[in-house]
Amino acid sequence: MIINCRDEQITLMPERAIYWPRKKMLIISDLHTGKAAHFRKSGIPVPATIATDDLERLSDLIENIIPDILLITGDLVHFELNTEVALFQEWRKKYPSLNLKLIKGNHDLLTPEDYIAMDIEVYEKEYLCFPYRFIHEPPKRQDEYYNISGHIHPGVTLYGRSRQRIHLPCFYFGDHTAILPAFSKFTGLSRIPAVNGGTYYAIASDRVLQV
Repeated sequence: MIINCRDEQITLMPERAIYWPRKKMLIISDLHTGKAAHFRKSGIPVPATIATDDLERLSDLIENIIPDILLITGDLVHFELNTEVALFQEWRKKYPSLNLKLIKGNHDLLTPEDYIAMDIEVYEKEYLCFPYRFIHEPPKRQDEYYNISGHIHPGVTLYGRSRQRIHLPCFYFGDHTAILPAFSKFTGLSRIPAVNGGTYYAIASDRVLQV
């Protein structure tokens, strides 16, 4: 789905990503690489295919769109180095010409040397590319930039004909801030109240729907 946001055309993709054609920039949030391995280490049975499935979806996006930039608005990894982070390190080598930028999230706790080894350009707080501010957590302040963030893992509830409830990940666009869905499917969903006419764009299988 193509929408206009601050006089820029951007595409909301059912793969839980935004594409900004003018900058050839693919934008995702909350990949949480290593989260499943972290849970397994704690004795919680989690399928080992989660990380590979997420990376395969990301590869498909990159190979179909061919962006110049992959921008991750926080939580690329989940705390520490583990086998799944090593898998991401190998995945990164497949795209040496891709400019990978990361705005650090609350879970991004690797060392500067780790990010350098993966050829990742790290921003401690935010990345400004007018008219947008890319940031991990939705900020409270308002200025000339429109904020695009992650962190919250937004979801929306739809109702079927029999009042059956369906919970779907979504994009949320408010007056001053947009919130991306978590790219990883191994996350929960948080309901975000619409403020001042905010809009939800639900991800339903292979489509994005305004609801």
